[in-house]
Amino acid sequence: MPEIFSEGFFPNINLQDETNWATDFVQEVIIPRLPEVVAGHFSVELGTILVMLVCAGIFVAVVPLLPLVLVLAERKVAARFQNRTGPMRVGPWGTLQTLADGIKLIFKEDYIPPQGDKLLFLLAPYIIFACSFAVFAAIPFGQGILVSDFNIGIFYIMAISSVIVMGVIMAGWSSNSKWSLLGSLRSAAQIVSYEIPLGLSILTVVMLVESLGMKQIVASQDGGIFTWLIFRSPFTFIAFFIFFISSIAEVNRTPFDLPEAESEIVAGFHTEYSGMRFALFFIAEYANMFAVSAIGVTLFLGGWQGVLPGYDFLGGFPGFVIKTLGLVFLMMWLRWTLPRLRVDQLMNLCWKYFIPISFFNILGTGVWGLIFEKDDVWSIGISCVIIYVGLISAYAVAGRSLARKPEPQPSSV
Repeated sequence: MPEIFSEGFFPNINLQDETNWATDFVQEVIIPRLPEVVAGHFSVELGTILVMLVCAGIFVAVVPLLPLVLVLAERKVAARFQNRTGPMRVGPWGTLQTLADGIKLIFKEDYIPPQGDKLLFLLAPYIIFACSFAVFAAIPFGQGILVSDFNIGIFYIMAISSVIVMGVIMAGWSSNSKWSLLGSLRSAAQIVSYEIPLGLSILTVVMLVESLGMKQIVASQDGGIFTWLIFRSPFTFIAFFIFFISSIAEVNRTPFDLPEAESEIVAGFHTEYSGMRFALFFIAEYANMFAVSAIGVTLFLGGWQGVLPGYDFLGGFPGFVIKTLGLVFLMMWLRWTLPRLRVDQLMNLCWKYFIPISFFNILGTGVWGLIFEKDDVWSIGISCVIIYVGLISAYAVAGRSLARKPEPQPSSV
């Protein structure tokens, strides 16, 4: 092997730590409780595989319940914004409505377009579903609640989430429908475009933490709210909003829901799907919402770290979930508030604004790191002052532009 790929060239790049939580669980918990006759012949490798299979089964059984809760929450949030009650008939206060809808989808007819590509048509929803849930393997929900502590965790998340666009294109192409094809091409262009500013925003975090591991990123934010990476420099503060808006575009949510624009292309890439396969697209969408919000909390909002140093207020697993659901609620709020963007507006926002600003953030983060080699009270205080002044200035400029009366237009008659 050439010397360029020797251990000294990539000293910190390993796929995973040497220790495995499943192996430790087998050696420390399972084997000591087995009878001596069985424990002497029990294979640690076999036990590791069994433990991981059981955890995977629990994961696959529990995580799909999350979209049921989020769908009901969105329907209630939309009803609140529109001054109505939302679903109220099934269960107390309509809490079982989404469960009834899921049962209905299971028993609906499974239609496959006769002129389409049957194999790709069947594979597409499973690819999107599998990739959406594979992202959760690298998200740390708490101090010890992590499936796999990859040293390149954020890189793994970016790689796996990028595969979703393949399933979208497969679904649109195999349906043999112009509406589905248009929706899939829109989604491909949108996801590929917004992955660039999203990845560049993540790079600002990696530059400050000097690690790709999700657990290490959260550990670097131990010390209260002002040590969260969103406040550590004015450039990461801007990067958070670019990340959040780009993630909304990644999951095709309003105002970036052009791939599913019902007023133009019926339902987009999943127009021809019905029954349980349509439900898989729906489950994947809400799982993606929760996943990108959880990634945003991990990278910028302290992860499982609490708000106050030394106290577990909004910390641990409950705090992580609360912060994540807060970002999910913000996505729902934006959906029922803003109108849909046009295609040219969507692409202009990405290529003319987000990408240049993201490169500026990377340059600024590098300069900030040279000026403040270590994060201390002075660096964080100066960062918070700059953020405060910037927000006041932005508010003043926005208020002045909104208060300006539009100039009268000449009549066309």
